[in-house]
Amino acid sequence: MKNLIKRSITGIFVVAVIMAGIVIHPYIFAFVFSSFLLIALYEFFKMSELLGFQPNKPVGLLVGLVIFLEFFLEANEIIPKSLAGALMILPLIILVADLFSKNNSGFKNSMITIAGVLYVALPFGLLNYLVVPGSLITEGYYPWILVGIFLIIWMYDSMAYLTGTLIGKHRICERISPKKSWEGLIGGTVFAILMAYVNSLVISELNFVKWAVISLLVVIFGTCGDFFESKLKRECGLKDTGSILPGHGGMLDRFDTVLFTAPVIYIWLNLFGNF
Repeated sequence: MKNLIKRSITGIFVVAVIMAGIVIHPYIFAFVFSSFLLIALYEFFKMSELLGFQPNKPVGLLVGLVIFLEFFLEANEIIPKSLAGALMILPLIILVADLFSKNNSGFKNSMITIAGVLYVALPFGLLNYLVVPGSLITEGYYPWILVGIFLIIWMYDSMAYLTGTLIGKHRICERISPKKSWEGLIGGTVFAILMAYVNSLVISELNFVKWAVISLLVVIFGTCGDFFESKLKRECGLKDTGSILPGHGGMLDRFDTVLFTAPVIYIWLNLFGNF
């Protein structure tokens, strides 16, 4: 009971911070989500050390932050989009930094540093384009599409867990995540689509079909993101990626679904969602 109360209080706090970070102001969004990014990326680097790697944490964190800020400035038209090509030099900074390292495994460590940046920083950076669509939908900062996406993610995660706990018998991949069941996935999918319908009524810039597609992308790629992180933790011998969120683990534990779904949703909305 004590753990449930602690988990509930932490969950409410995290949801409140995320919602406030999205809806209040673009600069609040930048501060909140860049902070999430740095914590999650640091957790990834610490986990990689358990596997024998020695990532360049200071350079990796700096590069991750620069990627997020560049996307933020470009999305809000503070800098021209032509500067986006400058991001291509950032992986070279990591390689050059490790080139002069005394560690004999410099190349291997460079790759794990770059992998962390791609896995964590790039999806967080793309969230900037989900709150500044810059399209036929709306001009300027518009937080509600991202709010709707998070509502679908939370609905899917919560109901998949609840359904799986109550009636789950057939495991999806017990070797990686022994508690996740097909019953939980189906139950979570049904409620994710119901949340998509509610979104279409409240956030009508996207119709039900588009919200339903987003919910299916969350189910498919969010589940893959969950399994990926579960496999990573299993290889590291960890239950959680960190302890910053009492009862919930680390920041990666809370954003594993977002890291896999954000790039896919961004691409789909740009191709078919009028973004």
